[in-house]
Amino acid sequence: MMAYIHTDFLLQGDTAKRLYHEYAAELPIIDYHNHLDAKEIYDNRQYANIAQAWLSCDHYLWRALRSNGVDEHYITGDASDYQKFQKWCETMPYLIGNPLYHWCHLELKKYFDLDLLLNSENCEVIWQHCNQKLNQASHRFQALLKESRVDTLCTTDDPLSDLMYHDKLHRSEFSVTVLPTFRADSLIEIENQSGFQKMLNALAAITGINVVDFTSYAQAITSRVDYFAQHNCRLSDLGLKVVDFAPYHPEVLDQVIAKIKRSHPLNSNEIAQFKTAVFEVLGKAYHKHGWSMQIHIGVLSNVNKRRLDALGGGTGFSVISDNPIAENLGKLLSLLDQERQLPQTIVYSLNPKDSPVLGSIIGAFQDSDAQPGKVQLGSAWWFNDHKAGMEKQLQDLANLGALGRFIGMLTDSRSVLSLSRHDYFRRILCNLLGQWVDEGQIPNDESLLKQSVENICYQNAKQYFNFHPSKDLI
Repeated sequence: MMAYIHTDFLLQGDTAKRLYHEYAAELPIIDYHNHLDAKEIYDNRQYANIAQAWLSCDHYLWRALRSNGVDEHYITGDASDYQKFQKWCETMPYLIGNPLYHWCHLELKKYFDLDLLLNSENCEVIWQHCNQKLNQASHRFQALLKESRVDTLCTTDDPLSDLMYHDKLHRSEFSVTVLPTFRADSLIEIENQSGFQKMLNALAAITGINVVDFTSYAQAITSRVDYFAQHNCRLSDLGLKVVDFAPYHPEVLDQVIAKIKRSHPLNSNEIAQFKTAVFEVLGKAYHKHGWSMQIHIGVLSNVNKRRLDALGGGTGFSVISDNPIAENLGKLLSLLDQERQLPQTIVYSLNPKDSPVLGSIIGAFQDSDAQPGKVQLGSAWWFNDHKAGMEKQLQDLANLGALGRFIGMLTDSRSVLSLSRHDYFRRILCNLLGQWVDEGQIPNDESLLKQSVENICYQNAKQYFNFHPSKDLI
């Protein structure tokens, strides 16, 4: 019987197989948005076992375990690593059709050359085999990045980070380019006033700027953008739970700073004015440095209060928001565009219904003052990075924009093994293009197909971000 993960996995038809094997499979990877830790990369971490590699920090897997009725003791609790892995193996047969079923078996094949299915019967063999591999030098963090043919990797970093480990990586002999990303959420989220006040105090301490009004706040946050730019940053990121917009007045912005410092409540209009002004300050700073701006929209965070109180945030209890986004997002982008200071921008929504909305918005802000495809429809993200979600995103972009300018996939992950998701995406892309060829929707022109596959999988991102290939991949 053929192994589940085989050379033509997800590829239907000769055209799809040819496109993948001849043009996509061996391309380098640019992973421009992930949550890997620069310290772990620099320290060249070695996982003690497969449970640590898979289950220690991935809320995708935690949600799946809970869906199978697994007690929290075996998820985020103090059960042994082997007990947690046993529960994962017991759960996997119930996840047929879930992208985790695809991803985990792809990872077993790619990084461990293992064809066994994850289930209770194979648990012990898989545990022993993977752990033996993980104890070898070939499976330390840096070696896994090289094996995955990673060219450039962008982490996600707090604006107040000192970027020490990025500096160390930059000065090291490690051939993969690892760059920071300026994640600005904490600079704009003022609903949690106590947390924002703590951030203000830390910002003042690290910049030496006494924040007394909005002008000094803007100076402080732009100084952090400058600091990141000095440390080779090329991208920013911003998560917006709700897309707010309001014409702002300087005196109101100063009042907001004063109220926060006195722990006085803010009304919704003050919050919207403040967020609009901060967005404009940040966008102009990014444009000045030639950065690309990512906007992630639509996460409704931590909806289960009992579990939030017990486990903290970011543990698998966030959901898709259904707030309208089109009007306010258009106004935010126009605010920067009207002064020709809109940076290259990538917009994502967690709600798949918004994909055509975003696909239409990006067409309203394209310009010749940057790389082609200046404003991008971001790849299928989080609850959408499965086969159906990726195909929908690709189809929506093809219908409404220039698919051939798309900058491709990212992992958005905390596990180095998740880099196999690039291979997953490439198979899905080639299968879709092959299907269109076989149905006569696009021409069976080899140069056109080669260009499309290579550009979407690698070349577009390299050009868009102006990345230079790692020396090992030249």
